[in-house]
Amino acid sequence: MRTSRRNTFEAINTEGALLPASLLLALAERKAGLQGVSEESYHLSGIKLTEAIGQSWNRLIGSFRAYRTAVSKLPESDPATSATREKWLLPLFEELRYGRLPTVKAEEIGGKQYSISHRWSNVPIHLVGCRVDLDRRSRATGAWRGSPHGLMQEYLNRNEDSLWGFVSNGLKLRILRDNITLTRQAYVEFDLEAIFAGEVYSDFAILWLLCHQSRVEAERPEQFWLEKWSREAQKTGTRALEKLRLGVEDAINSLGSGFISHQKNNELRAKLHEGKLDKQEYYRQLLRIVYRLIFLFVAEDRDLLIPKSVPLKMRRRYYDYYSVSHIRTLAEKRAGSQHADLWKVLYLVFSKLGAREGCPHLGVPPLGSFLWSDAAISDLYNCELANSNLLRAIYSLSFTAEGGVRMPVDYRNLGAEELGSVYEALLEMHPQLDLSSGSFSLATAAGNERKTTGSYYTPTCLVNCLLDSALEPVIAEAMKKPDPEKAILELKVCDPACGSGHFSINAAHRIAKRLASVRTGDEEPSPEALKKAVRDVISHCIYGVDLNPMAVELCKISLWMEALEPGKPLSFLDHHIRVGNSLLGTTPELISAGLPDDAFTAIEGDDKKICAALKKRNKHEREKKLQDMFHMMIAEPKAEYNSITAKTRGIDEAPDDTIDQIQRKAEQFHRLPSRPGRCRPDPSQTRTCAIDASGSSGGDFAKRSPVCPIESRLLYIK
Repeated sequence: MRTSRRNTFEAINTEGALLPASLLLALAERKAGLQGVSEESYHLSGIKLTEAIGQSWNRLIGSFRAYRTAVSKLPESDPATSATREKWLLPLFEELRYGRLPTVKAEEIGGKQYSISHRWSNVPIHLVGCRVDLDRRSRATGAWRGSPHGLMQEYLNRNEDSLWGFVSNGLKLRILRDNITLTRQAYVEFDLEAIFAGEVYSDFAILWLLCHQSRVEAERPEQFWLEKWSREAQKTGTRALEKLRLGVEDAINSLGSGFISHQKNNELRAKLHEGKLDKQEYYRQLLRIVYRLIFLFVAEDRDLLIPKSVPLKMRRRYYDYYSVSHIRTLAEKRAGSQHADLWKVLYLVFSKLGAREGCPHLGVPPLGSFLWSDAAISDLYNCELANSNLLRAIYSLSFTAEGGVRMPVDYRNLGAEELGSVYEALLEMHPQLDLSSGSFSLATAAGNERKTTGSYYTPTCLVNCLLDSALEPVIAEAMKKPDPEKAILELKVCDPACGSGHFSINAAHRIAKRLASVRTGDEEPSPEALKKAVRDVISHCIYGVDLNPMAVELCKISLWMEALEPGKPLSFLDHHIRVGNSLLGTTPELISAGLPDDAFTAIEGDDKKICAALKKRNKHEREKKLQDMFHMMIAEPKAEYNSITAKTRGIDEAPDDTIDQIQRKAEQFHRLPSRPGRCRPDPSQTRTCAIDASGSSGGDFAKRSPVCPIESRLLYIK
């Protein structure tokens, strides 16, 4: 049973944004404006939808019991295919108005056989025995060697006539769609055993409404109700996520005002008044609190924070009293008081996630990293925050308005591109505070941080184009090696302007899909295999640099959200994602001549005073030949580089499954010299694909690029 508040279904899981939970809720409530939910659209005459669903439920309860009895009499070695189909799944699809599903012969596509068991019109339906795992490869002689899930997904991707399909082993039923253009898993899963053994009628009603024959009935698959609903849900979800940036701004304003206005936070006000705490640093600490909240929203909504091995009673204790989901529930219902108990509860969770031991009483594992340390909010963690301010901030992050209707933000499907657009907007803001009135706000500035740090984000279409042209050939080459798994994990992909990690995450998913495919033998690997591969790829293959420190923090958070595994700490990424200026790459001759003053000439949108000061400083440094750092990049002996490379490789190769292992990696990294990488790399040390947002790529990056192996091992000279 799921305990996250945001997944209100006990036996339904939505993966990806194919048919998100918000659509299922609208379907269950038959909300106004949702098309295709009338009796006529379900081909019902003289009977209401609720009556038809109830009649099917009553008949299927008996079928389920007969099926379980039949299976219990079979030997353990029997996959129970016949019993599962005849006693259970075929009756289920009959109740969904498909009639008696006909079996079909194996179909060949591109020289490969696809043994789909059944079909209705142009909708493939693959039914297997209840002792066959949907996500594991079959070992039976002569059978499809991939998983049933992989078989259906690969078939949909390759068959031009089929867009949607169903796969089931009697215990679970999944709806899949052709997703050849995607690297992430996307499906809806119904836990049939939980629904019928636990008599969860409400979830069965959604299954009936979503899987009914009328939902996949049309001349062309593009006209299916499933397809129409999916497209509309994506549009609605995109609009809601686009408005998230306004919610983040409102949340920061609420938190900022709340901390400085609380009567017990005299020390904080004094620091701000005396200049010991810069208002920009205050803003950054507020932003980190928002980062933490967003991370927890995603982790809880994806049910990835607490391991499934933790007892249900303990999981419920966390979700009912300590989770951000609980606070989101309160934010919907009340404005809050001046008491500070909710912040204290929230900070307790923050501190436990950063502690070495986590919180065993709640089943919360330690996550580690700077994000969860007290140092990240060093001036705020001892402060008080009124419930009213916290609830207002949580509400702003949790809901958007669409046509006057409140809509929850779909954090389960939040991607790096949405975080990037949020952060891009925040870079245009600068903090304003009035200590006398206790107010804090963000205002747009002409010479904003976005402009002065060059923070612009690459659209998804360009990201995919770059990955197609630059990354895919490198992956294909690795796949041909004698040990393709090792070759793939040795790939190094660098984004020299990583921003929120949009580019890096898309690259990670592409590599991870190939890695999972190599490990499982499936062209379409199972969800579990893909999740494990994503974590491994992010730990070993992904690098990034950005000039803006907060962008670097956000990039790590985006990667952590993708790589999160219940019970495991956040991967160590400090040596992979670094603050730096990748535009400084040039030749030794140009370096020795110094930067020209014209490089600091103000252009439209620049702050002329800042540019003038930088031009003056540059002239002074050039005249005094303060270029020692750059000269040393090509002067140090190769032996030192090799020593450093070996040490950094040791960090990469060390395991990171426990908080102790993560901390050992951090200690090992921080023992390295602070400015060591000042020589050209040995081309034999790494195989790297470097790509920048302008579209440049270099498969021979390691052969032509001086790098700094510790501070980033990423920067390349173009």
